Amino acid sequence: MKMQRHTPLIKSIPLTALILGLFIGLISMALVVSVASAAPRNQTDGTPTPEPKDCFTCHPDVNDAWMISPHARAFDEPAFNERWKSLGEPGECLLCHTSGYQATTGKYNAKGVTCEACHGETVEGHPPALVDIRSDADYCGACHPITLGEWRLTGHAAAGVGCTDCHNPHNQNTLFEDPNELCLNCHKGDLGEHQKDLHIEKGIGCIECHALVIPPQTQPVDGLKPTGHSFTTTAVTCVACHTDTLHIGHPLPGYEAGAKAVSASEPVSPTLPGLVAQYTGDGQEAGLPHEQQIQALQAALASTRLSTLFQGGIVGLVLGGSTVYFVARNQRRAEDEVTEQETTEDEQASGAEK
Repeated sequence: MKMQRHTPLIKSIPLTALILGLFIGLISMALVVSVASAAPRNQTDGTPTPEPKDCFTCHPDVNDAWMISPHARAFDEPAFNERWKSLGEPGECLLCHTSGYQATTGKYNAKGVTCEACHGETVEGHPPALVDIRSDADYCGACHPITLGEWRLTGHAAAGVGCTDCHNPHNQNTLFEDPNELCLNCHKGDLGEHQKDLHIEKGIGCIECHALVIPPQTQPVDGLKPTGHSFTTTAVTCVACHTDTLHIGHPLPGYEAGAKAVSASEPVSPTLPGLVAQYTGDGQEAGLPHEQQIQALQAALASTRLSTLFQGGIVGLVLGGSTVYFVARNQRRAEDEVTEQETTEDEQASGAEK
């Protein structure tokens, strides 16, 4: 009996198996990359975002901040609803208390001030393409006209210090937990001898004089009240606390509670004197500049793409290689069977001749 001699698989891979394996590998790689990239692209169809939930898939930190903000509760706030309904539910109120309101139809895309209100429609290719950011003072002032009017009277406006230079646009709080620290971050060089002032020693903070708000005795119909963003101090500011120094001998109407009670702002830790000393000393460096944050984001996105491409290549290589192996093995078996059958027939024919 003759022993059959098999050619090694690696040297006998048919061209059809190689082509089929390459095709399967490329298809598998493309599928892996497309599936991995599908999740963040669920907003790239250019349509308005009716709900912020899609944005929060990639921006959970923004979600946490926005959920506790006045913007998120702009429509559902009981005080607004009560006042709005008492006025007959006028549509103009919904321009600021909803997102995407259309006066001609009376419809809106979402309750409250959502992502769409400040970022507009999601741009094609986001990420990494950047979305629009409407955060200039005039845009914010469309819904905060009192604050805008006050701000325009200040040196902040002249210096180009806008809303988001002091406020986190997502939770609307100040960028520093302690409002005094926010002020000192820019004005530490303006203190001079004032850092030894009795007000500072007593822990009376910046905003308790420079952002004092006296509630109006008669509530305005539209609910828009002073916000203290003019940052000016006048004789009225002093009278709010120092009513005992007036010659008339009694507090002025509306000032009985004093500045702290009116502004509802108590000093927080660290105490103001220590905070002033810290900021008039070496200070601390702020976080990454905006440009570096963008560069870090781009690097992270590039790393993610490279990782996805690598994973797709591995899957394609495995599936393509497996396809080549099984196709080549099956084809070789078929060829061996044909060769074996031919050999048997030849041996039978040779025996018959003998």
